[in-house]
Amino acid sequence: MTPTPGILQRGLGARHIRFMALGSAIGTGLFYGSAAAIQTGGPAVLLAYMIGGAAVFMVMRALGEMAVRHPIAGSFGQYAARYLGPLAGFITGWTYTFEMIIVALADVTAFGIYMGFWFPDVERWIWIVAVVFIIGALNLLSVKVFGELEFWFTLVKVTAIIGMIVGGIAIIVFGFNTQSENASGVANLFSHGGFFPNGFEGFVACFSIVMFAFGGIEIIGITAGEAEDPKRMIPRAINTVPVRILLFYVLTLGVIMSLVPWNTLDGESSPFVAIFSTLGIPAAPAILNVVVITAALSAINSDIFGAGRMLFGMAQQGQAPRVFTRVTASGVPWMTVVVMGAALLVGAYLNAVIPENAFLLIASIATFATVWVWLMILFSHVRMKREIARESLLPSEFPVPLWPIASYATIGFIIFVIGVLGWFENTRTALIVGLVWLAVLVVAYATLVRTTGRMKPALIDETAPIPVVDRGVARGDEMALNSTE
Repeated sequence: MTPTPGILQRGLGARHIRFMALGSAIGTGLFYGSAAAIQTGGPAVLLAYMIGGAAVFMVMRALGEMAVRHPIAGSFGQYAARYLGPLAGFITGWTYTFEMIIVALADVTAFGIYMGFWFPDVERWIWIVAVVFIIGALNLLSVKVFGELEFWFTLVKVTAIIGMIVGGIAIIVFGFNTQSENASGVANLFSHGGFFPNGFEGFVACFSIVMFAFGGIEIIGITAGEAEDPKRMIPRAINTVPVRILLFYVLTLGVIMSLVPWNTLDGESSPFVAIFSTLGIPAAPAILNVVVITAALSAINSDIFGAGRMLFGMAQQGQAPRVFTRVTASGVPWMTVVVMGAALLVGAYLNAVIPENAFLLIASIATFATVWVWLMILFSHVRMKREIARESLLPSEFPVPLWPIASYATIGFIIFVIGVLGWFENTRTALIVGLVWLAVLVVAYATLVRTTGRMKPALIDETAPIPVVDRGVARGDEMALNSTE
């Protein structure tokens, strides 16, 4: 099989995208990182998840409107290039790829930690190397294999969380397995220092951790290039975001903090250990480990997929090496999978050198990349809406709600989160690293892309391999996307 430049195959069905949408909201940030968010904000973290979730929903609706209108490979990286300029597209695409690499490093680190539960004498880096090669090999088969993996991974996670919620509510209502009267209940949310035990400052500080937990949910937009019917599937997936946030974050963590006082969650282990133990299940630790390992594998799988498809779209534009456009016979961009695998092996090195600090260091840097990508999505969407109004183009089939007030309010909130990263000392490093990264990209664009003349003036032309018109995009919209500023 000789890999040649080709096209992506539209092999993701409704079932795959629906469960990818579910799974994108359940990852390492929830199972492993939520303890830090609870420590920082106390029960008020529930309010932070609701506020952050509302902002994420608006980001996803903005991305959804663009993805339904232009279902192309590269998604929001290409939208930024089209509506904000080539430099913005270059920065957005590479920052998202950077985000996926950093998040994947956090996920493989978490995987190594989880495997240590059963095999404490095995070095963590050994597990990381093994999972990188296994997931990488599976991603090389076909996009349907990726979709099937996500379906089953998500099924395990969702089943476990629903079971925890139902069991936890039963304990709160009926008092099963409690050692004393009123040991569990909603009163725990207000009885240990109040709902805002660490004050307003603690509430604000927890946003940096909360937003990291939502990172990766934008992968729904990336699927547009390989969805069988993006016009129908993407809106359905995105519209479930609020319900998923309320169920998987607010309700789940609310039940946990009702069962176990928030100040007893020391962050040494996942807060989900507490609820399993309270349910009185003898095999609770082992069950939990299966669930969190599944979550980590799902996240690693999605990280490789997302970064690979973004690099594919950027390479088509001349913003990344041309070799990234090469695909296998089954339509998988093989070189991007190889590069992601190589990058993830860095995680093995980090865990061998600084095992105790690897996760915190990686996760804090990923937060900046995540919110920056969201900001570019919102800016691109605003420019698209203005162009539609200015040139009297056909209206979008999946418009954002409450335009333009909600969109501008979300932009303000994302900027606020970036400010939070710089305000607190323990997250300031993430902002510094992020700003240095952006500066490096500006220099790279000026020296490697702009001066070589490799950048294509239009994102999509009449000979582009990614089909657009037959996926429900109006002819006038396609012409608008083909045009240059």
